[in-house]
This record gives sequence, structure tokens and C-alpha cells, in this order.
Amino acid sequence: MSFYTSNIVTAADFIKTRIRKMPTIGILTGTGLGDSISFLDVESTFDYQDIPHFPTSTVESHMGRLSVGTWQDRKILAMQGRFHLYEGYSPKEVAFPVRVMQSLGVRTLIVTNASGGLNPSFSPGDIMAISDHINLTGANPLTGPNQNQWGARFPDMSAVYDKSLTGLALSAGARNKIPMQTGVYVGLSGPSLETPAEVRFLRTIGADAVGFSTVTEVISAVHAGMRVLGLSIITNVHNPDRPEPASVEEIIALARQVAPRLESILKEITGAVDA
Repeated sequence: MSFYTSNIVTAADFIKTRIRKMPTIGILTGTGLGDSISFLDVESTFDYQDIPHFPTSTVESHMGRLSVGTWQDRKILAMQGRFHLYEGYSPKEVAFPVRVMQSLGVRTLIVTNASGGLNPSFSPGDIMAISDHINLTGANPLTGPNQNQWGARFPDMSAVYDKSLTGLALSAGARNKIPMQTGVYVGLSGPSLETPAEVRFLRTIGADAVGFSTVTEVISAVHAGMRVLGLSIITNVHNPDRPEPASVEEIIALARQVAPRLESILKEITGAVDA
């Protein structure tokens, strides 16, 4: 057993001994979106720093808290805050929580993020269901010796985002009159925001939204055989011909405004997923 695998098992065992039933659904919340899981009937809560070998959040608005609870008889593990390559974490460290979820029996993963819009038809406050992604981080969590117990050496990536889960999200949005989009998410390493030239390039290669997270965790989830749903909150829309400065404070503020709408969607999706 590798040192990395041993640390995952230790972290998972720590959680196992403190909850009554193993979760089957995982939710990973992004920047400013921690309050979107307030619908859970929480059984246990852990600060990341208290879980053995677990990374800790260093970014504003990432609470650094893991909760296990229920919603309509579904056992759910929810993370309020994630980890990023730009914080100095390795791809495997970023993916560490996904491996812990895998060890606990999670079969469905919902990842959310705050992202910049590239598609000019988008508006701030839209929620984009991710149809596919482009990994431009320059990193991959599967690099190095493959751990066969976690998944195949060369996982297929032709259908990363589960279409039935995406359909549930779009239907939930329509019922709740929430502006929804679908599109391709491109992941960069960050933390510097995009230049106008980079925005033009990303549009040219087919990206609809851009951010600094998600792809690393999702690659690991696919490797683990999980069904994946990705939801991006569009916090601003880039116009390379009329670039405007974007501040982290504004991005967080808008994400927090949209969090209640995201919560409405998460409640419907998790309630519909097989328990």
C-alpha cells in the first residue's frame, strides 16, 4: 500500500467510526457556495484540520468543513470548501477528498464552482450545467503509478458528466424558474485571472466558462467509477473587446447571492438520485 493510499484509508476510517451510515452521494461546494447545502439534516461535522492527513482550505469563503447528513433518506457527504493547485497543493492532494469519498462508498459526485463566463450569451447569475471540460491546468491527478484498487490505468473520458443527472438539474432549474445554461468548462491553474487574449483563445477552443477548480476532482471521480454532475455559477462574463477588472470580492458576493438558487437545484437532484 502506498503512503498516499494509506493516508486515504486513515482519513476514511476516522470518518467511518463517527457516522452511523455510509454516504452514497458527495457534494463539493465552490467559492461562495458553502451555504447551498443548508438543507441537509446534519449528523456529523468535521473541520478539515481535524481529519487525519486531510488538506486545509486557505482561500477566502472556503469554510473548510465536512458534513455528513441526510435528505429524503439519502445519506450525503458535503464539503464546504475545496483545494486548488494555485494554493500549492499537488493534483493528488486536490483529489484527496474524492478518494476519501470513494473509500466511504460514494457513487455520485456533484461538484459546484464559481466561474467566469466566456459565452457572450451568458449572464451573471446563470447556472451552467457542465456538459464537458477542457483540462488546461497542466496537471493530472492520475500521473504516476496507477493504484489498481482505485481505478483503471487509462479511464475513458468520453462521457464524463452524467446526462441523466444533467437532465435532472436542468429540469429542476426550469421548475424553479432559475436561469440555466449548458456548456464546456475549461480549468486553468490560476490564480491570475484571464487576459483578453486568453479569453479569445478559450472561446476559440470551445469553452463556455473558465475557472481554477473542478477538473482535477472530476478526473479522479471518473477514475473511481462515480457518476458526476458539474454546476458552474457564472459570476461575470468576459468581453475581450471591453475588458473590465474583476475582483475576488465581487465574485464571492455574486456566488453567495446565487447559493439559494443552487440549493433548490441540489435538493431536487439529491432527492431523485437512487438512495
